[in-house]
Amino acid sequence: MNVSFRLNGEDVTATDVSPTTTLLDWLRETRGLTGTKEGCNEGDCGACSVIVTDDTGALPLNACILFLPQLRGKAIRTVEGIGAPDGTLHPVQQAMIDHHGSQCGFCTPGFITTMAANHLNGRTDHDTALAGNLCRCTGYAPIIRAAKAAETAPVPAHMHDIPLLLAKNIPGEPQAGAAPPEYTTEYPTNLDGFADWYAANPDTTLIAGATDVGLWVTKLMRDLGQTAFLSHVEGLRGITVTDDTITIGATTTLSDLHPVMAEHHPAFAELIRRYGSAQVRNAATIGGNVANGSPIGDGPPALIALDATLHLRQGAKSRSLPIADFFIDYGKQDRAKGEFLTHITLPRSADHLRCYKLSKRFDQDISAVCGAFWIDVADGKVQTARLAFGGMAGTPKRGSHAEAALSGKPWTEETVRAAMAELAEDFTPLSDMRASAAYRMEAAQNMLLRAWTEDQGAPTLVLEVRA
Repeated sequence: MNVSFRLNGEDVTATDVSPTTTLLDWLRETRGLTGTKEGCNEGDCGACSVIVTDDTGALPLNACILFLPQLRGKAIRTVEGIGAPDGTLHPVQQAMIDHHGSQCGFCTPGFITTMAANHLNGRTDHDTALAGNLCRCTGYAPIIRAAKAAETAPVPAHMHDIPLLLAKNIPGEPQAGAAPPEYTTEYPTNLDGFADWYAANPDTTLIAGATDVGLWVTKLMRDLGQTAFLSHVEGLRGITVTDDTITIGATTTLSDLHPVMAEHHPAFAELIRRYGSAQVRNAATIGGNVANGSPIGDGPPALIALDATLHLRQGAKSRSLPIADFFIDYGKQDRAKGEFLTHITLPRSADHLRCYKLSKRFDQDISAVCGAFWIDVADGKVQTARLAFGGMAGTPKRGSHAEAALSGKPWTEETVRAAMAELAEDFTPLSDMRASAAYRMEAAQNMLLRAWTEDQGAPTLVLEVRA
């Protein structure tokens, strides 16, 4: 297949490439742009960070798990294109020199591109924005000082990329005004047409953000077979808020979901902030997080506690089911062949959600246990209790015994401790490299106690507690 996009200001076409060729490999092996580094090759270290611009704006992304078809019609800027065409350094490059932000230099290109994207977007929350770029020798202090020093510098003109899709017709595609093609295998665009096609081709691998699927290729060396890239399917991305519901399209990214949840359910927003890195959140989709069915995915426990409904489609047929019923067993979901997730709806109501993520690192780490609790208390009694956990079973799962021990009972420490004991009836966690079974159980129980303690007004977040 051929894929056209804009690279460092130049219109290019990657010809006769496999749909699962990563941008990182193509840049280094075909274009000789070796400034973009391969570190972890799974989206954790940020050494491969590039800037990708589309109709929604410019964002840093991990080139190691970006497949070339995901870049159709967009603009990419690598570290080689951060400086001006006349050789003038970008403000973040000069600041890194002035503040001694580089030592071995392997991670520096990724830092530079991420910092340049943040500079372009006016971001100043550097600790969060740079959490996905790992440095093992210089240390973060001089890098953060460099990012701060460059904040007020003007954005260089060459950094305002115009995506190829918005600039002109893409080579080999219809001229302006012509009807768009019904891309089937590579780029489906029409939802109805795609639903019919996927029902007839159910073994196709669906790819949205590729933050999980990308690792099937880079780590497991898996042949994905026939693929379909969903970013251009109309109606699958976006968020609609009404008086009664919040509707989230399946291909909505975690970055797009964050500000909406910050307004309606801040605890979920904080959980999203700790989901991977900024580069991962910019690509990862909420639908992929749910549909892949990981027992340690951070999104499903929160969505279960929020009483979310999933909407699925197979050809012309659509159906809905509570998200708690979607996860059947490890690696198995209630999803038929040729059926796919279109959107998620949440009931809109007063916020009673608390989310807790336990991991060895605070930022950018996989949960050992993730707990999400919806506990509605009125007149001193628990009216509704939904307790959901990840990392405690083969699927994200509700704690039904613990919920029963809370429902209708006084919201007291005695009640909470009784419910904590019931979690042992709900879960039989496993021991692995992240945590022992006993530690997981104790952590899950203490999360419930933490929810009660917070409700009494005591600070429990380690970043806020002071001696």
